[in-house]
Amino acid sequence: MEPPTWYVTASVTLVGMYITAVLFRSLRTRRCNSTVLLHGKTCIVTGANTGIGLQTALELAKRHARVIMACRDQNKARKAIEYVKSRTENGSLVFRPLDLASHASVKEFCSGILEEAHSLNVLINNAGVMGHPYQVSEDGIEMHMAVNHFSVFLLTNLLLPKLKENSPSRIVFVSSALHKRGEIDFENLKGKQTKGYANSKLANVYFARELHDRLSGSKVDVFTVHPGMVDTELARHSVSKWLWKLLYPLKLLLIKTASQGCQTVVHCAISEELEGKSGGYFGSCVQEPWPDVSSCKETQLKIWKNSKEITGL
Repeated sequence: MEPPTWYVTASVTLVGMYITAVLFRSLRTRRCNSTVLLHGKTCIVTGANTGIGLQTALELAKRHARVIMACRDQNKARKAIEYVKSRTENGSLVFRPLDLASHASVKEFCSGILEEAHSLNVLINNAGVMGHPYQVSEDGIEMHMAVNHFSVFLLTNLLLPKLKENSPSRIVFVSSALHKRGEIDFENLKGKQTKGYANSKLANVYFARELHDRLSGSKVDVFTVHPGMVDTELARHSVSKWLWKLLYPLKLLLIKTASQGCQTVVHCAISEELEGKSGGYFGSCVQEPWPDVSSCKETQLKIWKNSKEITGL
């Protein structure tokens, strides 16, 4: 018995719409075109067990890098390493425990890296939280600010000696365009935030800009990336699984896959054309102007000073 005509028509239409949506999303996504190989290079990717971090680790491993996968959950990290190894025989993958909700964990991680005989050529600050229910870290800091900014500040500064020693090297901050909605309340940097994610990303952007200024002439390049809307676990605290399923058609059109979302991160981490061109803000593998909200030098300096005090650097 043949299916009804309406069923065939509807099926063909849906398949056509699906293919069109996937092609549209693919065509509007720029990819990192660099063919550089990373033999003998070591890259750290925080939050490398899932999403953009995992796909970034895969791209670096394909290019023969030694990738340190800095993750909080050892079991997830092991599965991530298996995933990468199943897709490339290149590179070397190493798990190192790192919990950005703990300054003690950050210090222990950095101490281990500094003691290694290996080089450190690229640091990718990717890990973060979004829409996290109100909670304070073990250091008494609201979780968005703790994970997305203060621990990143501490981690990056503690690893700077190794990055300088192996220059030219690079630091890539995975930020968000939502930082444009953020506000910095210097009277409440550690407390409950009304816009925790945006505020923490804005603080981190200011840190990246000040870091670039301070590293002038050091051959350690600093880049900031906004990957766009990407289908990852980042929104797990703010978007229900059912709603995410209902948004599936919209996802096909507007939301990148993690593989597509990591391309600008990889571009800033390895592309030869960016050598010595520190300080840029990138989206879709193209440099963009800095938003006005993240362009106040006074705030930039104050963020650094406060972050240094709060982390005890």
